[in-house]
Amino acid sequence: MTTEAEPMSKLATWIAAARLRTLPAAVVPVAVGTAVVAAVGRVAWCPALAALAGSIAIQIGTNFANDVFDAEKGADTPERIGPLRAVSAGLITGAAMKRAMIIAFAIAAAFGLYLVSVAGWPIVAIGLASIAAGIAYTGGPWPLGYHGLGDVFVLAFFGFVAVCGTAFVQLGTVPCLAVWAAIPVGTLATAIIVVNNVRDRVGDARAGKRTLAVRFGRRAAIVEYAVLLLVAYAVPIGLAIAGRGWAALPVLTVPLALTRLRALLAAVDGPEHNRLLAATAQLLMIHGALFATGLALG
Repeated sequence: MTTEAEPMSKLATWIAAARLRTLPAAVVPVAVGTAVVAAVGRVAWCPALAALAGSIAIQIGTNFANDVFDAEKGADTPERIGPLRAVSAGLITGAAMKRAMIIAFAIAAAFGLYLVSVAGWPIVAIGLASIAAGIAYTGGPWPLGYHGLGDVFVLAFFGFVAVCGTAFVQLGTVPCLAVWAAIPVGTLATAIIVVNNVRDRVGDARAGKRTLAVRFGRRAAIVEYAVLLLVAYAVPIGLAIAGRGWAALPVLTVPLALTRLRALLAAVDGPEHNRLLAATAQLLMIHGALFATGLALG
């Protein structure tokens, strides 16, 4: 029994380190970008699926990078109030986590090579920038997340780069609609980071991680969260007014967004923030599914 249980336990540890609950941030931009293609042209399914696989691999690689680099910098400790981190808890060695990070990024690069053959050299720049940003978020000599730039990073890469890049590999160009569609995707992905930073602000401050929640406090972070939600609904409504009526479908999720905002206002401990983190990722997934459907319908 023990011999059979140990491999399962190790597998469960790696699955937890991959942070599967964060994958909506990788899937939704590709879905929305592909919906944009459907709205203005014809979907190219092979490039779309390659973009999806690459996006998921980059997200998992970034999660592995965050796990090991936050542990090395002291931001994650066994006493953290968020979900358990494998390296800081001593469940996976730093060296093993770095190898896993490299493997994940190598898988992303393999899909990227196919996309280069389809869409040309700009994909090289997009891929290298995405991988570099995934590492630089918490790693390297000047980690983005430690200098209050994590929110900008998420908005840029999970919004504009991912959505517009998905459209580009299928169309060979970036339509204006893709740029607009990237905004609500990026803002909701950023909202996930805001919850994470509000939860961890005390430990982050102690470790020298100067997120926006550390720099400006909990109240400012809640205002940021509210503004991000507002923008996520303003853009679909604006697109509907401009003639794409079905783009307003995400308005159906406004009650969910208000529930999550109230939860952030009321949250006082780690478990409450952890539930809100998952709930915000769920909001991104539902909002994104409705937004993609609305864009595809025209």
